[in-house]
Amino acid sequence: MAQLRELVGLSRAIAQVRELVKSVAPTDSSVLITGESGTGKEVVARGIHNQSERGAGPFVAVNCGAIPGELLESELFGHEKGAFTGAVSARVGRFEQAAAGTLFLDEIGDMPQGMQVKLLRVLQERTFERVGSNKTQRCDVRIIAATHQNLEAHAQEGKFRADLYYRLNVFPIEIPPLRERPDDVQVIGERFLEGFNKQRGTSTRVSSACFDVLRQYAWPGNARELSNLMERLTILHPDEQVSVSQLPDRWRNGASQSAITDEPRVPDFLFSDDEPSVNDSAEFVLPGLTEEGIDLKTCLSEMERVLIVQALDLSGGVVAKAAKLLNLQRTTLVEKMRKQGLERSE
Repeated sequence: MAQLRELVGLSRAIAQVRELVKSVAPTDSSVLITGESGTGKEVVARGIHNQSERGAGPFVAVNCGAIPGELLESELFGHEKGAFTGAVSARVGRFEQAAAGTLFLDEIGDMPQGMQVKLLRVLQERTFERVGSNKTQRCDVRIIAATHQNLEAHAQEGKFRADLYYRLNVFPIEIPPLRERPDDVQVIGERFLEGFNKQRGTSTRVSSACFDVLRQYAWPGNARELSNLMERLTILHPDEQVSVSQLPDRWRNGASQSAITDEPRVPDFLFSDDEPSVNDSAEFVLPGLTEEGIDLKTCLSEMERVLIVQALDLSGGVVAKAAKLLNLQRTTLVEKMRKQGLERSE
């Protein structure tokens, strides 16, 4: 899975998060990152680590919700040989692995209360012992925690230790969900797409019209869901430009209809009077030209696809007839169909 290595986005909300990261990174203060699942909390944590004086040291991530409670102590602090059944050798814990670096405790809200007490002691005294050992070890680690839960409410209800919450919440950073920053959808999606294309050796592109639709979607899975969609598109359309009609139903139907229908269509004057207008059957959306400009090559490619589909429809799928309608050689049309990912049945 392609991952973001930096916090990308054009929205004001993400710009503010970047400023908070920049402010807290040079310090050694504990940070509590909050936000819905999939918003990129680990990306923010890595950004803090990389911009800190500990950046040359290790960044060690632990998902507290993915490790059974009875094993979490050994995972964090390590254990000595024979400390418990199955401990056939000594093991270095995550605190030791993260020495002179950063320990990222993801989903800290899922940590059992017994472990919360032990973690609080480490934060207060900066010392710990391996399971099965009486030897005290110094702890030179910066703690960054993250959760999708409301820890303050849980602390008030007694579900999470209040003293640990306040110890972790020295510098809070909240990441807003993707649905609240639609301006970030395209830049994040294109970054994921770039990564997957590089991994797979593909050249999938997503049209601006698609991103117009995707900006209207609610994104319950946030950036992680967007990453999954971009990966899926590179599998389904490895060397194509994806049009609105090719988006899976979940994302296309989940958008407001205005995102699909309110955009200007290809003007009729581009076609002769005795030919059917592309507006009658195609999904191509002509992007409005702004000061930022457009990708003309992409725009023309999608227009070409629309006209080929129309020609195939009019010819009943007979390629030779479709080529004649387009004033092309049959072999030329076959090659264009291959590049566009079109089958004769279309």
